[in-house]
Amino acid sequence: MGERVKDGDTVRVHYTGRLDDGTEFDSSRDGDPLEFRVGAGEVIAGFDDAVRGMADGETKTVRVAPEDGYGERHEQMVTAIPREGMHLDAEPKEGMTLLMQLPDGNELPVSITEVTDTHVTLDANHPLAGQQLTFDVTLVEHEE
Repeated sequence: MGERVKDGDTVRVHYTGRLDDGTEFDSSRDGDPLEFRVGAGEVIAGFDDAVRGMADGETKTVRVAPEDGYGERHEQMVTAIPREGMHLDAEPKEGMTLLMQLPDGNELPVSITEVTDTHVTLDANHPLAGQQLTFDVTLVEHEE
């Protein structure tokens, strides 16, 4: 299998993702490889771009800009709501993630970023929005 990865191929990769300060935010190294179809929008664009052209067994390090990752941060996606309007099973705490029901029936994960006596601040940005990401990627195998 000397072929290189192209769109439509199914790949299995091991990866480790780091932020610019060295913080590791995700890794597959202690589990099964991540499997996805290249070019199908199953992963962030920068990850698709990273594996295109790789050969089985190859390892590389790639940097992914926010626009090819989880997008830029949008302050309009941060809002403070009155505590009295929230019906939570537990006391709200910074760092908690909630699923908000959208009018179309979908759910949106939001993070609690601040809790006061009167309000809870919710952030609907992806936690990695606005971040430069670095991935160490090893192509375990691929098939057409």
